[in-house]
Amino acid sequence: MKSVRLLLSVVLMSLSTIAFTQSDVHKHGSASSAQPDAQNTDAAKTAAPKSEAQVSFDTLKTLAGEWEGTVKTNLPGIDPMANTRMHTSMRVTSRGNTLVHEFQEAGTPLDPAKYDHPVTMMYLDADRLNLVHYCDAGNRPHMTGKMSPDGKKVEFDFADLSGSNKHGHMHHAIFTLVDANHHIEDWTYMMPGDKPVQAHFDLTRITTIAAK
Repeated sequence: MKSVRLLLSVVLMSLSTIAFTQSDVHKHGSASSAQPDAQNTDAAKTAAPKSEAQVSFDTLKTLAGEWEGTVKTNLPGIDPMANTRMHTSMRVTSRGNTLVHEFQEAGTPLDPAKYDHPVTMMYLDADRLNLVHYCDAGNRPHMTGKMSPDGKKVEFDFADLSGSNKHGHMHHAIFTLVDANHHIEDWTYMMPGDKPVQAHFDLTRITTIAAK
């Protein structure tokens, strides 16, 4: 059975590569006839500017890499997260179409069977920047994002929820880019009864993963 799954994976990857290759051939023609003409050159010069959603997504993809830092919450009384350091991994995948964000406690091994390891996916759908958070509360909140006028923040607002809201859901997220090696994440979790809990992550880059 393991060999069958491996073969299926190889076949799917091969089909994907063939599809993209054929698409490039249809777009550009054969290598022998691929001579740029004046019309193509002019079209390239007048290419439409990127949409706001694309610019926002490209900005977020510059965060690809490994990050660590402190977390603070607004929970009443003694903050149970006050002395906790978090590790954040962000990687670009699916030929540049998806940004994967993962949280875990710093200093803990990457365990493929770990069950409390929330994952967030960010992607474009037409002219909309989307975020889906696969929460350990057992649901999948969907948010849509926009960049601030100064280009330093990408803010995601709640759109809808898949799954149960029995234990609450992630409701809001802000990514603030301080510089190439420093960013801040502010996440808001909506508890049952519409009681917001905020978590502030101050993160420093420890490695870089080149965005494709």
